Amino acid sequence: MLGFCRGRRKFLAASLTLLFVPAVTWIYLFTGNFDDGKSVSLSPLDSQPHSPRYSASSQRESLEVRVREVEEENRVLRKQLSLVQSRRPSHRHGNRSKTYSMEEGTGDSESLRAGIVAGNSSECGQQPAVEKCETIHVAIVCAGYNASRDVVTLVKSVLFHRRNPLHFHLIADTIAKQILATLFQTWMVPAVRVDFYDADELKSEVSWIPNKHYSGIYGLMKLVLTKTLPASLERVIVLDTDITFATDIAELWAVFHKFKGQQVLGLVENQSDWYLGNLWKNHRPWPALGRGYNTGVILLLLDKLRKMKWEQMWRLTAERELMSMLSTSLADQDIFNAVIKQNPFLVHQLPCFWNVQLSDHTRSEQCYRDVSDLKVIHWNSPKKLRVKNKHVEFFRNLYLTFLEYDGNLLRRELFGCPSEADINSENLQKQLSELDEDDLCYEFRRERFTVHRTHLYFLHYEYEPATDDTDVTLVAQLSMDRLQMLEAICKHWEGPISLALYLSDAEAQQFLRYAQGSEVLMNRRNVGYHIVYKEGQFYPVNLLRNVAMKHVSTPYMFLSDIDFLPMYGLYDSLRKSVIQLDLSNTKKALIIPAFETLRYRLSFPKSKAELLSMLDMGTLFTFRYHVWTKGHAPTNFAKWRTATTPYRVEWEADFEPYVVVRRDCPAYDRRFVGFGWNKVAHIMELDAQEYEFTVLPNAYMIHMPHAPSFDITKFRSNKQYRICLKTLKEEFQQDMSRRYGFTALKYLTAENNS
Repeated sequence: MLGFCRGRRKFLAASLTLLFVPAVTWIYLFTGNFDDGKSVSLSPLDSQPHSPRYSASSQRESLEVRVREVEEENRVLRKQLSLVQSRRPSHRHGNRSKTYSMEEGTGDSESLRAGIVAGNSSECGQQPAVEKCETIHVAIVCAGYNASRDVVTLVKSVLFHRRNPLHFHLIADTIAKQILATLFQTWMVPAVRVDFYDADELKSEVSWIPNKHYSGIYGLMKLVLTKTLPASLERVIVLDTDITFATDIAELWAVFHKFKGQQVLGLVENQSDWYLGNLWKNHRPWPALGRGYNTGVILLLLDKLRKMKWEQMWRLTAERELMSMLSTSLADQDIFNAVIKQNPFLVHQLPCFWNVQLSDHTRSEQCYRDVSDLKVIHWNSPKKLRVKNKHVEFFRNLYLTFLEYDGNLLRRELFGCPSEADINSENLQKQLSELDEDDLCYEFRRERFTVHRTHLYFLHYEYEPATDDTDVTLVAQLSMDRLQMLEAICKHWEGPISLALYLSDAEAQQFLRYAQGSEVLMNRRNVGYHIVYKEGQFYPVNLLRNVAMKHVSTPYMFLSDIDFLPMYGLYDSLRKSVIQLDLSNTKKALIIPAFETLRYRLSFPKSKAELLSMLDMGTLFTFRYHVWTKGHAPTNFAKWRTATTPYRVEWEADFEPYVVVRRDCPAYDRRFVGFGWNKVAHIMELDAQEYEFTVLPNAYMIHMPHAPSFDITKFRSNKQYRICLKTLKEEFQQDMSRRYGFTALKYLTAENNS
């Protein structure tokens, strides 16, 4: 039946082709394309058919020549189609892909249209260009904090369209690896594998090449992929980080089977006049074939490149050209083009829609007639979204769609394609299966096991360790409604800060714009912003705190909240206290007394004496004095008023002070979400581990007023919420008894007496 379907389809295709030869001819004339997959010419002459240099006779002669060329191609096509019945599709099985004959389609738009014409019956459907569960391999070079954000947007656009398993090969520096490893681990996308290769180890391979491109040394690392990637890997798609896909990447993967002879590189022609050398006076580019090729999207046949001794080939070429050119201007692209100029047979030219370049001086508008034809957008200008193009709004909207797209929606399974066993995913499923879905507190319990996508160091981060090992990092968490506190905190605390932000994908971009527009925030490089993406119905307050704590790089942490302003000079004061109280050799938790104001505008006290005066006048109060005295009463504010030296206090039920501790202190308990007991449980854990609570006599922090959070409103209005919180408290206390034995009995007694 399958053979019959193929035969009938090919017969219909042949018949229709012969009937519509005139139509095909005229389409060819007006578009400059045919089934050979060549891109639209971007030469100056072709791009200006109505220029004065064009006479009517020259136009007519040109058209006549092209008509004869098309008629000759049609004659060859008829001959091929007459033999189609006797042909059998040839398949070459490799470790990465399956090859199909010309008649079976390639996955590009022309072949899809041909499949529709040839027959719409279910028996004789379009054959896929790539096997259903075939893995597509993608290599990306990524270095630094900002590049990791670009990679996420690129990956989102690929995942959105994909129908195949993906294997990402990321050549990354230490920073990018830390960020992206955490991101993919917490993203948990089925049928996606990620391997990392140390970019820093590859520097010596290309550091000898002088390079003026803004990508720096990492812009040269695509040259060494044949050595870097596994020897068993036969082919790979190589992408720049500033790429956005508008189609399934499998269509591009299918183009590999069009390679012929010694073709080992799939590239799109450069869409500017850069390599023609006419952009400005004395502009001298590297040698290139015609307009040259852009390396933002590359198809690499790695096995053939290795056999051709690619390493030796590009090195010899680079050494020779650098004798006269002195340095590269476009990084690896210059060297690729110099090699191609000498060996044009290496290239399979891709249609230009596989790399629509929005660079400066681009001529990309001549690559397409309609934006719906585009497949890959390349933002290869330093100005990125601010480039000039008549369709730039469309391109920008496409990019922003993926930038703000909810990445959780991309966790979908691939139907019929089994994923590799993931121990983290299996453990998660096991834990969830043990929960009782009929339990009225099921959603609370489930939240403890929810895996939130996490993007570490969303903005550039720099930290120079203190030489005396006394440095302290302020730790806090926040959501979008507390963003206005960031600038004030940065003005009050000059030391390092670690923040976990609970945001949606769209809110993360709003935060980015806010931060980049703030002179205060942009001048502070020692603030680590870690995005934890929204999922579920609860605010995972203790997860956020744990994320911020985990990425503290100083010996000590000040565990605060975002709506508190520390006193001026607290950073330096705490570093002195760390030494005085020998925090490195003792288990102490240094308490910062907490106060609050009900005024939105406050003249912040510059000293303890000024604070006490405001306290006496009723401008300030001890924190939660009106609603929850027990939370901070053990601090003993009466003693603090006159204290000049640190003093020790004992733990009491519901105590939840803000403390400075060593970095190795226990994490917060994730079962507590939203409002209630999240800090209380942590202080109880510190006490169980025999931390000594010491109040600092000359330190303070002030809570600034704000609208009630959604979680506290839910706690106050929802009876079931309060019942579940009480249940979780009891279970936590039972866990404490199991972990700490007899010493934990006091927590049960204290709770019953409170």
